[in-house]
Amino acid sequence: MSMKNLLLACILAVSGGILAQPMKYKGSPGGTLSFGQRNSLSTFNHGDEQSTLGVGGQFRLRLSERINTEWFFDYLPATNDFTRRTDYHIGWSVMYYPFKTDNQRLMPYVVAGHCFDYTKHRDLSTPSNQAERWSSAVQGGLGMHLNLTERLDVSLSSQYMIHLGTDIHTHIENNVVEFERQKGGSLEGHLLFNLSFNFKFVDLWARD
Repeated sequence: MSMKNLLLACILAVSGGILAQPMKYKGSPGGTLSFGQRNSLSTFNHGDEQSTLGVGGQFRLRLSERINTEWFFDYLPATNDFTRRTDYHIGWSVMYYPFKTDNQRLMPYVVAGHCFDYTKHRDLSTPSNQAERWSSAVQGGLGMHLNLTERLDVSLSSQYMIHLGTDIHTHIENNVVEFERQKGGSLEGHLLFNLSFNFKFVDLWARD
């Protein structure tokens, strides 16, 4: 067996062992730390821009039985005939569980939060022709956890995200791309759908 295959086998064995272990709560779900991978679909793009399918990661720290927090990063690329737009989201959300959560397979929640967005536009034919911006955004919506095991869940959420920042318009004249940065602030909204897989590692504190 090669070293690569041996390392993969060890990782799978350790992962399987962890997944098989029950989650040890210190009295309540509050204090649970989890990590996850997420896939995002953004339908915000206006004009000739395409809807965006991206990837990212997150961790969650649950503060109490009904309150959870999520800290995330998203990478969202979109390409049309002339330009490529790339968005990077760095932010956080608070999830509120309106129903009792003990031993529930399905857990609906309300979610709201904030993020910073770095956006870069690039001319496909001339990569040096580009424009970028920073913006701030707030988002809110609904979601659902599907608890596969005590440690593993699949989560699906839908949120509306509103960005506040300077806008960049793209103009195509005689097959030449021109980027125009607008003066002042503008609002840009879009729907964001997230599908994530999350693994609970540890309960960090006991109930008071």
